[in-house]
Amino acid sequence: MSESKNSISAKDQSAEPVNFAERFTESELFNKIFHEGMDLVEQTATYLDGQGRRQSRDLGRLAAMAYATESMRLTTRLMQLASWLLLQRAVKDGEMTAQEAQKEKYRINLAEIGRQTKERGAEELPADLIDLIARSFRLYERILHLDEMLRNEGQSDQGGSNPVSDQVSRLQAAFTGLGKAEG
Repeated sequence: MSESKNSISAKDQSAEPVNFAERFTESELFNKIFHEGMDLVEQTATYLDGQGRRQSRDLGRLAAMAYATESMRLTTRLMQLASWLLLQRAVKDGEMTAQEAQKEKYRINLAEIGRQTKERGAEELPADLIDLIARSFRLYERILHLDEMLRNEGQSDQGGSNPVSDQVSRLQAAFTGLGKAEG
């Protein structure tokens, strides 16, 4: 076999890895999750200021305490998620780089907003509030996963091991050695 068939071209060897952060913010997935998140923030605000306020007046003491606690957790969670989405949009709009968005001063600690605890009286919460809470957690899980992917990419860019690059290097070394042995 000729050496050209056994080796990867210089162009392929020097190719830069795909930057997930830059590609992500330009994707349809980002647009979808951004609009979903912002719509959920708006729907929650509308509910809590209107129908939710009216519904909470009819709750018993324990349920009213659970309502207050869960609505506060919900708004806190959504504000953290909205902050993350707006930070990613700033990357998309060129207001900052993906690397800048990963800096500690811009980091949004999504782990701190974690899972809900079951409050006494929660079984009496209005169905609309329960639905908003469930939707916020689905959005939270998706954003947490994306954030971990972005953070892991940033760490591998800073000298961490890249399993794909390691495998390509091993294959290149094996084929280079094979070509020399046959020659």
